[in-house]
Amino acid sequence: MPSKPSPPITIDAVYAAPGYLFRRMQQIAVSIFMEECKAFDLTPVQYAALIAIHTHPGIDATRLSAVIAFDRSTLGSVIERLQAKDFVERKPAPEDKRIKLLHLTKSGAAILREIIPAVERAQARMLEPLKPAERKALMGLMAQLVDLNNEASRVPLRAEDALEHLGKAG
Repeated sequence: MPSKPSPPITIDAVYAAPGYLFRRMQQIAVSIFMEECKAFDLTPVQYAALIAIHTHPGIDATRLSAVIAFDRSTLGSVIERLQAKDFVERKPAPEDKRIKLLHLTKSGAAILREIIPAVERAQARMLEPLKPAERKALMGLMAQLVDLNNEASRVPLRAEDALEHLGKAG
């Protein structure tokens, strides 16, 4: 059976590819987040880390990496920046002093409370061009794709496994 001829290589084919569209939407999402949250000097990953530490005080960096699905080696510099801004403190674990447990400082808790309205505005802006039914459909399909492709990620989401070790799952 003869093979099907390859489609011509065009930039339009690139623009229509799912990977390209996901990458562009990620660029747009980060841009909108940074614009809405510029007064707080936090990146989306720093924000996610603060939320996870707030939700799970005493989490260690390895578990934090699993909870927010972010590369462990890169997360170290994120934590260092948050510590330099006095938003996070590291305390040695009672059972193993080599393990550092993460906690929000008073400043970290305060910035988290203050940034929430800006983050909500950013999230709304990302979907604003769509009709309500389209927003719901898109969010459902994106959640499904992320879930079904989780294992293909360089850093799969492992929140349940990570939280089980903290004794705070659920």
